[in-house]
Amino acid sequence: MTHHTDWSTTPPIDPKKGFRIHLIVFLFGAPAIWLVWYLTDRTYPWPLWSTPAWAIGVLFHYLGVFVFKKSKSK
Repeated sequence: MTHHTDWSTTPPIDPKKGFRIHLIVFLFGAPAIWLVWYLTDRTYPWPLWSTPAWAIGVLFHYLGVFVFKKSKSK
């Protein structure tokens, strides 16, 4: 029995769903990071580095999905 699998093809990915997942993880993850900071050592606000950087990543993800759409013509 021979089963041929074409590993070069990728499954269809919904970019809007990927963005929604990224946004939900950000909305739950950023407050969790701030909570960890608040419950531990509050001498230096280290989430001030990660939260805006992550927000910029979410912004660029939004722009890539909704503003600069790729055409689906092949």
